[in-house]
Amino acid sequence: MIRAFLDSVRDLFPIILVISFFQIIVLRQPFPQPTEILVGLLAVILGLTFFIQGLKLSLFPVGEGLAEAFAKKGSVIWLIIFAFALGFGTTVAEPALIAVSAEAAKVMSVAGVIESAPDIQSSYADGLRYTVALSVGLSLVLGVVRIIKGWPVHWIIMAGYIVIVVLTQFAPKEIIGIAYDSGGVTTSTITVPLVTALGIGLSSVIKGRNPMIDGFGLIALASLFPIGFVLVYGMVF
Repeated sequence: MIRAFLDSVRDLFPIILVISFFQIIVLRQPFPQPTEILVGLLAVILGLTFFIQGLKLSLFPVGEGLAEAFAKKGSVIWLIIFAFALGFGTTVAEPALIAVSAEAAKVMSVAGVIESAPDIQSSYADGLRYTVALSVGLSLVLGVVRIIKGWPVHWIIMAGYIVIVVLTQFAPKEIIGIAYDSGGVTTSTITVPLVTALGIGLSSVIKGRNPMIDGFGLIALASLFPIGFVLVYGMVF
């Protein structure tokens, strides 16, 4: 645990250095409330330490174990259902997506795209959130099929972005920025560890698959699909 704590300090040191440089050297101002800042910094370091340890002890082994178990069972249908449920469930719970969806609803209300009533904003945010979750679930289904079939991921990515460029030409301008940001917020603290474990675990069990070549790429699909789905969501609503 001490080693993990020191690793967290090392990882955060560049950020601390940059902030300190601009605050002290460039702005020539002392840090406001330094005691609170130090306490908060310690909390961040401890939080990162426990989070990384949690990934190693729990999420990665569980994700890989489930993927291996479904693959050994030989049930493609259950594997696909598991992949969709994993993508949908982790994305719905993603804090970054919840925050972005709520802010998007507020901005849309101010811009006059939707009504300003709280229930309308909440409905719009929920619709955006579940649209993104649906897209991530489907992206993992495609990712699992890709690993099983051995399809090259770069062709899928290129085709996907061609579709997104076309959709962008027809989508309302108010939704375009939100759509492209949606691809980023889906791949955060909850989704990434489990999705990565799924890909690595699955490619490790299937004969003829290489975890280095076939195990990665699911995150790219999980970032790609939400963009297209949100663009369509904007055109429909």
